[in-house]
Amino acid sequence: MKHATDWVIRLCGIGALSACLLGDLSAQSIFTCVDSRGKKLTSDRPIPECIDREQKELNASGTVKRSVGPNLTAQEEAQLEERHKKEFEDRARATEERRRNRVLLARYQNQAAHDTERANALTQVDDVIQTANKRLQDLAKQRKDLDAELEFYKKDPSKAPAPLRRRVTEAEDDRQGQQRFIANQELEKKRINTRFDEELARLKVLWAGGS
Repeated sequence: MKHATDWVIRLCGIGALSACLLGDLSAQSIFTCVDSRGKKLTSDRPIPECIDREQKELNASGTVKRSVGPNLTAQEEAQLEERHKKEFEDRARATEERRRNRVLLARYQNQAAHDTERANALTQVDDVIQTANKRLQDLAKQRKDLDAELEFYKKDPSKAPAPLRRRVTEAEDDRQGQQRFIANQELEKKRINTRFDEELARLKVLWAGGS
């Protein structure tokens, strides 16, 4: 009985304890609330599981007589706010997860469809790499022609005309830029495969009827 009275004190306030015990409880009121797990609870007295949230006190007819609580300390209120924030974030993540699952299932009915899209994505990158490699071949030919012109200044390269030296520098910068571009595209292929691998693992569960 003492344990139950402690909860009543917190919900009703020390000053109103007598009225709460002798008046409200003797009137056969019904208390109802939804706990932190979303379960609806009812009792003939304030519900300990809902000390941190609002409870409805109902008349015998089922109409709402009043709202009770929460009656918390500043520290408890801060803890409750933090818990509610986490619960909200968890629900938001779960909602987003379900949305992503629905999108994946709508987009890929089977693994063949998923494999086809992976192949298409990789082919697009391969086409870009092929174009960059063609540019490298053109630059190599261009550099060969420039080296032929530089042959005249082999004994003293400083005597090479400034426009020729500038063309050599630009060709080398272009070659290095193309090589960096190709390296980045190879990384993109790895990122694509990683993404499709993760999707496929999720889809296999969904196709099997998992959550």
